[in-house]
Amino acid sequence: MKICVAQIRPIKGDIAANIEKHKNLINRAVSQKIDAVFFPELSITGYEPELAQELATTQDDPRFDTFQSMSDNRKITIGIGVPTVADSGVRISMVVFAPNRARQTYSKQQLHTDEMPFFVSGNSQLVLAIADKKIAPAICYESLQPNHSEEANRLGAEIYLASVAKSQKGVDKAWVHYPAIAKKYAMPVLMSNCVGFCDNFESAGQSAVWTRNGELAAQLDNQSEGLLIFDTDTEVVTRG
Repeated sequence: MKICVAQIRPIKGDIAANIEKHKNLINRAVSQKIDAVFFPELSITGYEPELAQELATTQDDPRFDTFQSMSDNRKITIGIGVPTVADSGVRISMVVFAPNRARQTYSKQQLHTDEMPFFVSGNSQLVLAIADKKIAPAICYESLQPNHSEEANRLGAEIYLASVAKSQKGVDKAWVHYPAIAKKYAMPVLMSNCVGFCDNFESAGQSAVWTRNGELAAQLDNQSEGLLIFDTDTEVVTRG
């Protein structure tokens, strides 16, 4: 199986433009015969907590039909970052499109204190079955909390997918924590980060993949959009 993480530079609050960016990167990934591609935290709007209320939507937003069509036609799974509407407020979510299946939404369960004025927490962990692998998504802050990866492992996850919007400080923490949990659970960790300015910080990119032994397999830079494609059988990573 080939699973891809995308590094994108979102345009603040511009859903239409960001959808086009996603489509371009998905098309690049498809040329590498991938099975799944995942994007950073809130990739469709940019990580902009103060805009989340007005930009929040649902997995059934017709603007996202293009992703379902790409998934169905190309037999790939696609995960995008979206602020979603909940009864109690707005959630930081990943909407997942799988070929000829109903859309799924995973919402961040553990929020940073800075996020609490703008968002509410999700309440359950999603584990995706893609090809012959089980993948647990984690969204930014919660991916650095040991109990999250512990629960993912308990649920049978074989790959840990961190969708993030991290500054350099956050990336530095991730680069200590992710290889440790990869080694602890023999579970490869893939991190998809943004680049560019968002909210009140600069996203530091450096999207990366760690093998089941906790070894860094590949990384991107801190400026450019791009792709990392991980072969789960060989643990070899290529750039797209």
